[in-house]
Amino acid sequence: MTVLRPYRSDDRDAVYEICFRTGASGEDASGMLRDPDLLGHVYAGPYVTLEPELAFVVVDDDGVGGYILGAADTAAFDERVEREWWPDLRRRYPTWRTGGDVTFDDVLVARMHAPRATSAALVADYPSHLHIDLLPRLQGQGWGRRLVDTLAARLRSAGSSGVHLGVAAENTRAHDFYRRVGFTEVARDERSVTFAMRL
Repeated sequence: MTVLRPYRSDDRDAVYEICFRTGASGEDASGMLRDPDLLGHVYAGPYVTLEPELAFVVVDDDGVGGYILGAADTAAFDERVEREWWPDLRRRYPTWRTGGDVTFDDVLVARMHAPRATSAALVADYPSHLHIDLLPRLQGQGWGRRLVDTLAARLRSAGSSGVHLGVAAENTRAHDFYRRVGFTEVARDERSVTFAMRL
């Protein structure tokens, strides 16, 4: 039996594992990272720690197999992450390479030290944002749409007018999914595509 339910603190390791196993533009990042926790530290940990009420998971007989994580107010969330999440990680991961043989680990550690700023114009129109990942065993069964609908309803009830997300430019399968569930492309560069949806 497969169910969608709110995130619980004992789901954290499973969420990190899913983040790792989908961290290469939707594919398994095994073999790309020396430290498999780095993806979770950047893309999952801040959400389940600071806004766990906006985290939901899909659980089947094999355990947690997918999640959606959100932040209701991106600007406020980014400020809180800067104060409460990054400092400890910056002490744990103080250095990275910027030239020569730069690894995926280096890229993620650099992001901890210099997070990308979200466009003020984007946040004005779509103040919330989300991350969603499903393992292959749960894909193509409607769970992605149910996760998006669940979080969208929660954000709407909290007064949000819109939600956005970023996805790697090469992850075209994800682009198709976001369009199917109601998102529209609002920005693009050589590395990523930004999708957004009115609530």
